[in-house]
Order: sequence, then structure tokens, then C-alpha cells
Amino acid sequence: MSAVPTQPDRQSQRARFYQRIDRENMTPLWEVLHALVPPEPAVPCDPAIWHWADVEPFLMESGTLITAEEAVRRVLILENPAMRGQSLITPSLYAGLQLILPGEVAPSHRHTQSALRFIVHGRGAYTAVDGERTTMYPGDFIITPSWTWHDHGNEGVDGAAEPVVWLDGLDIPIIRLFGATFAENLGERSQPVLKAEGDSTARYANNLLPVRLEHRGRTSPIFSYPYARSREALARLARHGDVDAWLGVKMRYVNPIDGGWAMPTIGTCLQLLPAGFRGGAHRATDGTVYSVAEGRGRARVARGERETVLEFGPKDHFVVPPWFTLRLEADEECVLFAFSDRPVQQALGLLREEFLPDET
Repeated sequence: MSAVPTQPDRQSQRARFYQRIDRENMTPLWEVLHALVPPEPAVPCDPAIWHWADVEPFLMESGTLITAEEAVRRVLILENPAMRGQSLITPSLYAGLQLILPGEVAPSHRHTQSALRFIVHGRGAYTAVDGERTTMYPGDFIITPSWTWHDHGNEGVDGAAEPVVWLDGLDIPIIRLFGATFAENLGERSQPVLKAEGDSTARYANNLLPVRLEHRGRTSPIFSYPYARSREALARLARHGDVDAWLGVKMRYVNPIDGGWAMPTIGTCLQLLPAGFRGGAHRATDGTVYSVAEGRGRARVARGERETVLEFGPKDHFVVPPWFTLRLEADEECVLFAFSDRPVQQALGLLREEFLPDET
């Protein structure tokens, strides 16, 4: 009758076993199971904020060091402080602030990543997408769909030209996860302009659609959503008292073809918080990036006993990681643009969201 191995003997047997299977590129699941399948999300990023007063000088200085054409895209990436060196603001999203100076052109290229622009500062620059240009103004939301030619320029407007800055949001980590990253340069500074400005708006943004619809793909055919129209919709709802206790007045940008999200991988919203708003705590599995279009307030972001208070003002940017609770407060009327990976999570049946009761 063989002796029962002691615990030290069993541990040494396991260690030798692990060494042998390691040579065959295998590892035991039971040693890593709890890390792979935790009871709730193990989030590798932190809440963070980038104040406009701090980042604007660096953006303008970058304009003296490299041209938009040399850089291809002159962008300062907003890196999550817990994920430095990875060019990520959340595990699934990229964000950066792009500067284009008067007279510059950021040359035309295309890539499989989808991109959004939310205009932060200045007016009169343009984005061209597949042969159509749109002039950009603060608060405008603009889409560059996957694999579409796009370039940017700054010719000014009304006889004046000024530096223009916008927030870039891309699904780079999602596309990289699937091994589906491709990019191509057009070889010209600007693509040919084939359509009059406002063509896509006339076709798709007036509660009408062409009878012989030719639009393909899952991205909205409206690639420019002007701030003035979106802002008025929020204001009208707020005046009528349609204010959610957690979110204020929050609306999502939609694809007029099917009523879904404007982009297939990135969900985009615009949100108004009335002056004096004190929102309830809520959390969701989609980490969210915010750009402050108007107003001052704060975001109270918490996980367990740890709370981070992010005081925000116009043109600031902040990030709320997945499954952190968020309470929004407004000292004056605020408008926030937000984007996250919500469409992907919804499509996969993964999204989880909670609106927590008031503890007072």
C-alpha cells in the first residue's frame, strides 16, 4: 500500500508537471481560472481628467514642432494613467486631441478602424470623407466610417482662420483584437471633392430617405451632426421637464437607416445637465470618455470605498472606467459629449448596467 503524498510532495509534483507541459506550450487552467473569470470586472484603467488649461499649451507647442503633413495626424494621445505606453484611454478605446493650423492639410488615408471627431476649439477647418467635405464648428460630431478615404484641412471661415482642435475617438483596440487592422495612404494631400457640402445631410438628415437608397454598411450615412441642432433638441426636452434623475437629458446619435447607433463599434451621446443637477449613482460595463462642451460641474467616480472627484469645465475631457459608479453634478447648465463601446457589448449580449437607488 503506497503512502499518501504529503502536501509538500504534491506541490513539488505539480511544479514538475507544470514544467513538463510548459515545453508543449500548455499551462494549467486551475492556476489562472480566478484571474480569467473573476466575479466582477477586473478593470485595468483609472478615472482621469485632462483639463483644457493644461493641455492647450502643449497642443499649440506641438504645432511649432511638426506640421500636420509631416505627422500625418498631429495628435496628443490621451493615455489612461494606469495604462501608459499602450495608447489607450480604456481597454477598448483610443482617444486623442488633434490640432490643425490655418493653411494646413492632414493628408488623405483610410483604415479599417472607425473614427469620430468632436470639435473642441476653433472653427473653419474641414473634414472630407469619400468625396464630401463638411466645415467643422465647436460641438459638431463627425464620423469617419471604416475604410473610407478622409483628410482634414483648415481654410478658415468668413475670412478668418484659427487653430482648430478636436477629440478623436477610435476603436483601434477592438479592431486589433480581431487581427483586422489595415491602412492605406491615398498618395495625395487631398481627395477629389465629388459632392457639394451638405449632400449627405440633404439626403439623410431631414426625416426623409431616398426611395432608391444606395447606402451600404452599418455606419450612419450622415457623417456630420451639427451641434446647434442637437443642442436645441436637448434644451427643448429640458424645458419640458424630461430630466432623468441619473442622466439628466441624454440622447444618442442614431443611424437614420435603421435607428441604431450611428457607428457600429462606438456609441455616441450628447447629454444636458440642468444647473444644480445632482445625479444618482449608476454604473455600466462600457467605459466612457466625456468631452465637456459647456458648463462646469463634477464627476464623482467610485469603486468600492475609493472615490475620485473630477472637477470639469469647458473643453475638459475625462474618462469613467467600466463598472465604476458615476454621479454627475452641475454647478451651471452643462452639455457633455460621450462615447463608449456600448454597441459592441449590446450586440454580443454583454452589456450590464445599474441605476442605484438614492441612499439619502
